[in-house]
Amino acid sequence: MKIFITGGLGFIGRHLSGFFLNRGHRVTAVGTRSGQNLINHQNFRYLSADTTQKGAWQEELKDTDAAINLAGKTIFKRWNKNYKKLIYDSRILTTRNLVDALPANKGITLCSASAAGYYGNRGDDILAEGETNGSDFFAKVSGDWEDEAFRAEEKGIRVVTARFGVVLGKNGGAMEKMVPAFRFFVGGPMGDGTQWFPWIHLDDLISAMMFILENQDIHGPVNFCAPNPVRNRDLAKAMGHVLNRPAFMPSPGFMIRLALGEFGTTLLSSQRTVPEKLLSFGFDFGYPDIINAIRHIINQWNP
Repeated sequence: MKIFITGGLGFIGRHLSGFFLNRGHRVTAVGTRSGQNLINHQNFRYLSADTTQKGAWQEELKDTDAAINLAGKTIFKRWNKNYKKLIYDSRILTTRNLVDALPANKGITLCSASAAGYYGNRGDDILAEGETNGSDFFAKVSGDWEDEAFRAEEKGIRVVTARFGVVLGKNGGAMEKMVPAFRFFVGGPMGDGTQWFPWIHLDDLISAMMFILENQDIHGPVNFCAPNPVRNRDLAKAMGHVLNRPAFMPSPGFMIRLALGEFGTTLLSSQRTVPEKLLSFGFDFGYPDIINAIRHIINQWNP
């Protein structure tokens, strides 16, 4: 299979690329990096390009079997008006250009990233894929992001929008921020810790992506999250347990909002997402529980 990945050298993209290559697939990745830290494999090709702009990179899509769309500026920094525009444009314009370049009626699958933030701040509501879009900034971004991806259905393309929970994996992503805090005895819950935390082990995300590509009956939004969401305080407790560190140093909500502004409010939001669609199609999670997931990651961690 020929697989095209935007954001192909990011935290998720690099691991996905390696997974597909190890199984004999050909991967073309596109991203903004100039070429450092490339994957050394005969079936891997990397294009350095700004995917918010039309360009030669789109030509590669004429001969692909599947496209995985992961591109987007990180949300993990303080937002101002200009940075919010970058968050929005990096997702919406990339997806628009990707869909425009995909050929019609060729049996292609498009799996386009979205986020559990699609649902907004929903308290204790159980959020399966049929729930409505939220109203805050990142919920609106996620809604527009998905709308751009679903335009591909007009071309006869199967579209899945992957609503990622927080991805937990070794030496990157959220764990890269959390592990040092706990090791230096300053780890703990955010705010009052009662908000629900949607998460997924990186290995399960990769397996779920392959599962999507292999199961043609799956389409539409899919929650990429573990079947057992936890409250933020229970995440902190699990981190402390595995690392043998205390987990009682909370970050007060008002301090998070003061330091991070609007992003701080989003960080404290609650999404109790469940992977109803993946489970209904028989997907088997390798790491359904937070303790085992964190223990597996920490055991692999490079100091």
